[in-house]
Amino acid sequence: MAVVFVLVALVMVGVLVTANWYVWRRLFRDTTRAPGPVRRTGAAVIAGGWLLAVGALVAERAGAPFWLQRVLAWPGFLWLALSVYLLLAVLAGEVVRPLLRRFLERRAAARNTERAEPSVSPAEETERIPAGTAPPRTPGTPEAPEPPAPAPGSGSTSPLALPSRRLFVSRVVAGAAAAAAVGTVGYGTYGVLSGPKVKRVTVPLAKLPRAAHGFRIAVVSDIHLGPILGRGFAQQVVDTINATQPDLIAVVGDLVDGSVKDLGPAAAPLSQLRARHGAYFVTGNHEYFSGAEQWVAEVRRLGLLPLENARTELPHFDLAGVNDVAGEDEGQGPDYAKALGDRDRSRACVLLAHQPVQIHDAVDHGVDLQLSGHTHGGQLWPGNLIAGAANPTLAGLDRYGDTQLYVSRGAGAWGPPTRVGAPSDITVIELASRQA
Repeated sequence: MAVVFVLVALVMVGVLVTANWYVWRRLFRDTTRAPGPVRRTGAAVIAGGWLLAVGALVAERAGAPFWLQRVLAWPGFLWLALSVYLLLAVLAGEVVRPLLRRFLERRAAARNTERAEPSVSPAEETERIPAGTAPPRTPGTPEAPEPPAPAPGSGSTSPLALPSRRLFVSRVVAGAAAAAAVGTVGYGTYGVLSGPKVKRVTVPLAKLPRAAHGFRIAVVSDIHLGPILGRGFAQQVVDTINATQPDLIAVVGDLVDGSVKDLGPAAAPLSQLRARHGAYFVTGNHEYFSGAEQWVAEVRRLGLLPLENARTELPHFDLAGVNDVAGEDEGQGPDYAKALGDRDRSRACVLLAHQPVQIHDAVDHGVDLQLSGHTHGGQLWPGNLIAGAANPTLAGLDRYGDTQLYVSRGAGAWGPPTRVGAPSDITVIELASRQA
């Protein structure tokens, strides 16, 4: 097993080094005539970016001083996102490169044809000098000296010569790729920092009584408070949720990336959450990286009600919650029998479970609706392809037998504070009774 791990790690490092060499080559080597400061600067930027990124990841997981996490997080995590889109943009440039070169070649050929065929009158045509014959020289006129031949290997005798066609194409494609990558990451970061948008979804439940028709649950997941998203972001989330005036609030995991000591002040605005039937919380996998027991106690102190493999009976349906599967390593994994085993199955049941993969146990226990997060909708395209393969549902509403599953894309972001193709959301689930 250890040998396999080492081999996989070596392959991953090899792929990463090759990809970064390729990006450096296209952005810096191919856009310059010879080795020099531009190429060295490019190598330093790429290597330095990855050092910051690795440093940010290690500092967060190792519990480094919080000030150090914050110093490393912004440049390190943003470099992760930027490197992804630099690579994708440079790869896309391989399609554009031959097309642009062909266009320039045809344009140059057309210009040469125009110069080679000047417009002349019929009289001038008869006076043309045969090819290879020198024009007559007026007596006494000195012969014009021939221009000196260019030095071997030089493109021009001018010190300010224009770049070759290949160099010009490389510079255009590299500039466009860099602009596209920076623009994509900038727009995706702005989307996260400006806060999640409200999404409204109606979910009919067969067992829901008419009296509960229109009951609204505000679902928020994956806030990921940490060295980048702090108290101000938490306040944005709280204000957005309260503005929807929900009947119940469900926080379905991955609230934080860090300890209560470091992030307690950032989470403080959660005490302002308001709903007629209260706010409930279940753990996500990141809580188990951050001290789950301490965070459960902290959210309880802030006024949220943790559902640790537990159930509460609301007036018209049951609300249950199970721990995240990551808690199994600490003996705190999900226990469906404890949360759901003895309930009255004639009543509708809504289950809070962080990961969509928990849907199969929910089906076995007769749950009507499971509310989850975890996937971030992929967060950074094309990450949706990977997240979609690892989860039964990537985002939105789906059905598994008699059980429905709703997966939120989440309010925040993990790692880079950036989303591309997967906008953040807070979802208001409106339950609908089929008896209404």
